Amino acid sequence: MIDGHAQAPLKRNLGVALLTLLASSGTLVCCVLPAVMVALGAGAALAGLVTAVPQLIWLSEHKAGVFGLASAMLALSGMMLYRARRLPCPSDPALARACTRLRRASIALWWLALICMLLGATFAFGVPVLP
Repeated sequence: MIDGHAQAPLKRNLGVALLTLLASSGTLVCCVLPAVMVALGAGAALAGLVTAVPQLIWLSEHKAGVFGLASAMLALSGMMLYRARRLPCPSDPALARACTRLRRASIALWWLALICMLLGATFAFGVPVLP
């Protein structure tokens, strides 16, 4: 049976996947949220939101850094998931199921983070150059 020390990389991968999702969600807040609100005619609501949370302006002004951090986190998380893909799960059936669920959750979170970042990049860098 595998002890808790051997499962530590799997738990760490889930933590890194959650941090990656948080970093890539920042790309949505900085770039997608304002564009969607303006497109829907909610410019006044956006002005109120920016008044209440002025950090949104900072995120928008530093979007290259936000995307750089999100990309680095995605790369790190993806590398960790790839390296941990063949780690053994415990022989106990209940622990093996938990191990498998943890792997699936980490991979699903990684893909969700990638989709968030790509959506944010589209609004931040792709849409502004459209005619």
